[in-house]
Amino acid sequence: MHTIEQLMSGQLQGCKRLQIAAGLTEFPQAIFNLADSLEVLDLSDNNLSELPDDLDQLTQLKILFLTNNNFDSVPSVLARCPKLEMISFKSNKLTSVPEQSLPEQTRWLILTDNQIESLPEDMGRLYRLQKLALAGNKLTSLPDSMADCKQLGLARLSANAMTSLPNWLFQLPKLSWLAIDGNPIANAGSSGIKAITKDATVASVSSEAIELQQVIGQGASGVIYRAQWLTQPAELAGTSLDIAVKVFKGEVTSDGFPENELANCLQAGQHPNLIKVIAQINEADKAALVMELIPNQYQNLGLPPSLETCTRDTFSAETQFELLTILKMVAQMASGLKHLHQNQVSHGDIYAHNTMYNANADILFGDFGAATNLSLLPQLQREAMEGIEVSALGCFIEDLIRHCLVTTEKAQYLAGEQATQVLAKLNALAADCVQPNVALRPRFEEIEQLIQQYICQLTSETELTI
Repeated sequence: MHTIEQLMSGQLQGCKRLQIAAGLTEFPQAIFNLADSLEVLDLSDNNLSELPDDLDQLTQLKILFLTNNNFDSVPSVLARCPKLEMISFKSNKLTSVPEQSLPEQTRWLILTDNQIESLPEDMGRLYRLQKLALAGNKLTSLPDSMADCKQLGLARLSANAMTSLPNWLFQLPKLSWLAIDGNPIANAGSSGIKAITKDATVASVSSEAIELQQVIGQGASGVIYRAQWLTQPAELAGTSLDIAVKVFKGEVTSDGFPENELANCLQAGQHPNLIKVIAQINEADKAALVMELIPNQYQNLGLPPSLETCTRDTFSAETQFELLTILKMVAQMASGLKHLHQNQVSHGDIYAHNTMYNANADILFGDFGAATNLSLLPQLQREAMEGIEVSALGCFIEDLIRHCLVTTEKAQYLAGEQATQVLAKLNALAADCVQPNVALRPRFEEIEQLIQQYICQLTSETELTI
């Protein structure tokens, strides 16, 4: 975090990233003194409502954060900024996004938690758009021109006012992470399928029954704490007093409504690879999920995407996996996702950073913030949603393969002919999962069966070697 005093005194000359939160009501003109170097400008948490008409003088600017300000319209000057590709107006007062206001080269657009009723008809010209966050607005439809946004990989459309969704959305060639819950689309289309109601419920408990301890993780929708029961519900008697609690950050998250996350968790049911939800806190000032505490021997499989990778996970430099470890984890992920779709739930956030694993390659995954109740969609869109999630699994496989120990020619030779063949098959499967034609992608059941075959092929070679 920087100060106005540092900016005005010239101390920040040559800096590439500037962050100031000081109750600003006007754009500081001294920022233009950084025009030759400034790439990231973060003026979140101020009181700005306008940008200067000559903002395009910041010729190196790539990323602009204006979260939690007072803008009611996206300033048209943004379209003239030659390198600007990531923009956030999250939690402003936006009611409109004018035509020609967004840079053609936009890759990442965050308009979450505003009052936007419609998007500009020229959205389709954003040919590089990869990540689009629109949850918590008043959108009733999407411009048909967006069918030309062929690079779109992640879209958060939850908590809006759409009564139906266009078929072209489900056919975008790179769309892999889609969240649409919290829209009034119940019984949409001609399928006549009604929403599934589950008998499964979890206990509602008071926040006073739980002691929150240290933070053990956080995501778009909430912060996860290690915690302990002070007063354990009778129906949980005999279970561990140590628990994990996900406290939601607000009424609308970047993924959607907390109540939809809880509903989808319940609808998903139980599976060995899903983190188990055991209770909920539903109070006026606090909403939270109570979950079984993941054992200490589990660790995060990956790290969240960076500003550079946009939609793809990152990994620590030393990350490496045995091929058999990768196969076991992919098989479990495919099994869990098959289970979810059988229960009419899409996950919407299939990522390594939402996955925990241990030394035995056992995995657990959760975070249903971007999940969708598929029973609300017409049949064809429900089927296409599985194809979209298969693409996410394909990205998951590709990311793990990049960190596979059997990737060099020497390593393949040492690992044996079978390992080389299995790795080639796994690469081919990942390519099938992300192929542009959604209808031609394999289903989760088929993927699970194929991975089990690869495991058998690899382990039989190992046994023969021994």
